[in-house]
Amino acid sequence: MELTINGSAHQVDVEPDTPLLWVLRDTLGMTGTKYGCGVAQCGACTVLIDGQATRSCVTSVDSVAGMAITTIEAIEQDAEGRKVVEAWVANQVPQCGYCQSGQVMAATALLKQTPHPNEDDIADAMMNLCRCGTYNAISAAVRQAAQA
Repeated sequence: MELTINGSAHQVDVEPDTPLLWVLRDTLGMTGTKYGCGVAQCGACTVLIDGQATRSCVTSVDSVAGMAITTIEAIEQDAEGRKVVEAWVANQVPQCGYCQSGQVMAATALLKQTPHPNEDDIADAMMNLCRCGTYNAISAAVRQAAQA
């Protein structure tokens, strides 16, 4: 099956119901997308599928064939993604950093859909868990990226 990931075509020989997360990490070696809970609750595995924030741990690989998959490895190639990463650095968002790739992906999807989000938009979109509790810094970084 052919997948388009970060603008490149990848041929993968996996079972159709294999979670996209495992194809990214184990088959293709793209380990920036993290495993957190395996039940789409924490958001550590968030990637963009045709621009939409998607939990890759519960997304079967056959359901995304023919779609544009973007991972954290290529997020700075996207103008919105680059603004998000710059705001993340400027606001020193990460502590342990484990959830941050999923957070950045969710923030990028938000800004692509809502270029000037209000606080409710940010709260609704940024549902990923952060065990370090950097939610205030995450919100500040999203606001900064939106103003950039």
